[in-house]
Amino acid sequence: MTGRLRLAGWHLAVALLLIPLLYPIAWLAFASFKSGSEIVQSLALLPQEYILDNYRALSDDLAGVPVWQFFVNSTVVATGCAIANIASCSLAAYAFARLRFRLRGVLFAFTLATIMLPVHIITIPQYSLFQKLGMVDTFWPLILPKLLATDAFFIFLMVQFMRTIPRELDEAARLDGCGSIRIFRSVVLPLVRPALVTTAIFTFIWTWNDFFTQLIYLSSPENLTLPLALRLFIDTTDHNAFGPMLALSALAIVPILLFFAAFQRLLVEGFATSGLKG
Repeated sequence: MTGRLRLAGWHLAVALLLIPLLYPIAWLAFASFKSGSEIVQSLALLPQEYILDNYRALSDDLAGVPVWQFFVNSTVVATGCAIANIASCSLAAYAFARLRFRLRGVLFAFTLATIMLPVHIITIPQYSLFQKLGMVDTFWPLILPKLLATDAFFIFLMVQFMRTIPRELDEAARLDGCGSIRIFRSVVLPLVRPALVTTAIFTFIWTWNDFFTQLIYLSSPENLTLPLALRLFIDTTDHNAFGPMLALSALAIVPILLFFAAFQRLLVEGFATSGLKG
C-alpha cells in the first residue's frame, strides 16, 4: 500500500510540473477558436464562444500561395536536413570512432570545439558563398550544409555509441572479406540505430521550427516555410489576423507531435542504451 501511495504521489508531482510546460500549448489550441478581439482582450484559457472562422480562413491563399504549400516546403526542408545530417554525421562519426589515421584526436577535438562557435559568425560568409552560387531563395542553402557534417553534437553522440561496439565485430567482418564501407553499412549502422533516430528527430524538429536561417535565404512567397508564413499574418497596419495566425500555429505543431510520437520509443531507447544491442 505504501508503494502505491508513493507511486501515486510521484505521478501527481510529475503532473504538476507538466502544467506550466503544457499550458502555453493548451492556450494556443483554445485561442485558435477565439475571435481576434477576444485574443487581444482576454487571457482566459477557454474561449467565451468557439468559432471555426480562423480555420476556415486558412482555406484562402496567403500572399497568393495556398497554405498547404507552406507545409510541403517545411516538410521538404526538414526531411532533407534530417536525411543529410544522418548520412554525413554517421560517416564522420565512423571515421573518428573506428578508423585510425593521423591527427584523428586533434581533428575530433577541433570538431567538438565548433559546438561553441556561434552560428552568427559564419552567417555572412556562408550567405555570400550561396549568393555567388545562385542558390539564394532556394532550399539548397538550408540542406547542403547538413551534408558536410556541420552538427558536431550529433557526431559526438554517434561516436560515443560506436565506441561501445566491440572491435571484434570489425575484425570478424574483415575476415569475411568486408571493407570499411561494408562494415559501416552492415555492422555499425544497425547497432547505432537509436543514435540515428535521435539525430533524425532533433534535426527534424529544430529545422521545422527554425526561423532565422530560413528568413535569410527564403524570400519568394511560394518558397516560404511555416515559420515565415506565420509572419505574413502581421503587418504594419491594425489589420493583424491573430485568429488565423494562431490556427495555423496550432496546425504547425501537429506534424511535430506526430513525428515525435511515431519515434518516441526509439528516442527513449537512444538515451537509455549505450549503443550495443543485446
